[in-house]
Amino acid sequence: MNTKAQEAKGLSPADIGKLALALVVLAAGIVGFYYFSDNPNVPSFARVAGVLVAVAAALAIGAFTAPGRKLRGFVTESQFELRKVVWPSRDETLKTTGIIMVVVVILSLLMGLIDWLLKSLVLDWLLKLGH
Repeated sequence: MNTKAQEAKGLSPADIGKLALALVVLAAGIVGFYYFSDNPNVPSFARVAGVLVAVAAALAIGAFTAPGRKLRGFVTESQFELRKVVWPSRDETLKTTGIIMVVVVILSLLMGLIDWLLKSLVLDWLLKLGH
């Protein structure tokens, strides 16, 4: 039996409000970017900084919702699992890459040979039988 309590389906009204606020903040940043595009008094780096601040604020607001907490938990668990990965050494990587390149060349030559044989069989031999 599952010892974890079942979570309620759907979002709470507070989460919906937070996500709506995050969407409004993000939209305001994007609208501001285009609204000030024709204004020569606003430098372009300020417009880009405004969008980046809006994105950061929207992500921060969204992080405090139930889906945001789930995503943070997923990222934390993923980082933990990533520490368990045994990465190949440089030597192993180079050897594996070399083997793959050799296999690709051999298969390409084999496919080219098969293509040439089929072409010569169909075009040169079968189609000349009808004449």
